[in-house]
Amino acid sequence: MWRPWSKSTVQIHNTSSPTSPFSFSSFKDIQNLCADEPPPPAAAKKASAIFHRVRVANSLLRAWSTRPKDEPNQTTTQLDPSSNSISLPGAEKRIVVYYTSLRVVRRTYEDCHAVGSILRGFCVTLDERDLAMDHGFIAELQQILGQRKLTLPRVFIGGRYIGGAEEVKQLHEAGELKKFVEGLPVQEPGACGACGGYRFLLCEECNGSHKLYSEKGGFRSCTSCNENGLIRCPSCSCAPILAN
Repeated sequence: MWRPWSKSTVQIHNTSSPTSPFSFSSFKDIQNLCADEPPPPAAAKKASAIFHRVRVANSLLRAWSTRPKDEPNQTTTQLDPSSNSISLPGAEKRIVVYYTSLRVVRRTYEDCHAVGSILRGFCVTLDERDLAMDHGFIAELQQILGQRKLTLPRVFIGGRYIGGAEEVKQLHEAGELKKFVEGLPVQEPGACGACGGYRFLLCEECNGSHKLYSEKGGFRSCTSCNENGLIRCPSCSCAPILAN
């Protein structure tokens, strides 16, 4: 049998007393405890923003104070005065480029390719002299520049020596290269009818073998062609420069 219900005499203490540090009178206190910290006052935000601006301003002032006052103009490129005395006879109406088609040295090949692309964009008469096709171009360029050690490419515009890859690139970026090209004859469309644009022809004396045979002397080297059995195309190449 159930005991009869009666009022309990046990007193429940008030947990919401202000003196208790853990007062949980209801579940509403849990929501207050889980809430995020209150945002900082507007005065603190304003002070931090001002401090950030001052720090940025100081860093800019330090950067400007260390900057040189007179900086050279990078867009203006001047040619070497000694290059004015270097000229290429017989090339007054064309561009002559000494380069190599070999890919042995990657940097040299990329410079030659880049310079060739720049000069072809002007659509003027261009004489490309590949040192890999004819060893005589090396001796020819050494005689013109008066140097034994050569770097490629080397460019002549209108018979005047311009320089190498760096000089051509800088002049082109500054817009000065087109001034050197003005007045040169426009290149005719299509390739050369004699060599097909290769600048060389097979030697008719030795048929490209660079060897001649005679019954008395046997084999001997052909003197009419280069080491590759080729001769320069007379239609699209300048006459070779002979050593004095």
